[in-house]
Amino acid sequence: MRLATTASVLVATILVLAKLWAYALSHSVAMLASFADSALDLAASMTTFYAVRYAAVPADREHRYGHGKAESFASLFQALLVAISAALVARESMARLFSPRVVEHGGLAMGVMVLSIVLTVMLVQWQSRAIRQSGSVAITGDRAHYMSDLAANASVIIGLGLTLYLDLGWADGAVGLGIAGWLVWTAWGVARGALDQMLDRELPDEERRKIKKLALEIKGVLSVHELRTRAAGIFVHIQFHVDLDPKISLAEAHKILVRVENRLLEKYPAADILIHPDPKGEAESHGSTHFNAEKH
Repeated sequence: MRLATTASVLVATILVLAKLWAYALSHSVAMLASFADSALDLAASMTTFYAVRYAAVPADREHRYGHGKAESFASLFQALLVAISAALVARESMARLFSPRVVEHGGLAMGVMVLSIVLTVMLVQWQSRAIRQSGSVAITGDRAHYMSDLAANASVIIGLGLTLYLDLGWADGAVGLGIAGWLVWTAWGVARGALDQMLDRELPDEERRKIKKLALEIKGVLSVHELRTRAAGIFVHIQFHVDLDPKISLAEAHKILVRVENRLLEKYPAADILIHPDPKGEAESHGSTHFNAEKH
């Protein structure tokens, strides 16, 4: 996971320098839009670089649930940066639409965009492997930037081609405006994912069903109820009640709960699990009704 964040910073740095050089020579507003996108990708990647490391710090006395939500703050910051860049690019693109300008050194600019696509594809593949292994929301947000970059970079090449070879001066500004819209959409997706974690949104229904199924596979577990879940970076917090045979001993109940925990940890190795045993048919109502979703 740390190698993925390091690679992200390295790729973003290379692309920022290459696109700045290409824009200085070509004066293409589409290239400017792509440069702004990459510059903010660099800032976002550096944020992810540090956030992932901080989020992985073990729990301490002041943060008993760990530091996983640092990734959510990083993703929210990324979304803000992307939204700002979209506004700046949109303004420049509108100006270029009404005042077209000749694109210079177009071949060089297109070469830089091809390089950008190649490096971005390699990085996205690396990040995808890291996400499958860790589930990191910060890396997911970072990958979203670079996946949107692929479409944006292809659009820049099309815009440059239309301007250079078909003499369509408005195409450069139009592509820049399209990229700005794409950036807004990307920012919203990243922000929504970060806010879900910051507000302790439940895991998807499919994951919740999987958790119940895994628990019920353990011999002795009669039912599962009052399941609550939330994610914080790469960590997952799971708590629920299980009904057990009221005639078994406390020691036997403990063994069953340990088996349930171990079964869940096979699927969710970074999970914090809390299970409450209830004697089936004899348990009394307990806990705050404020947190009972079925009554609200």
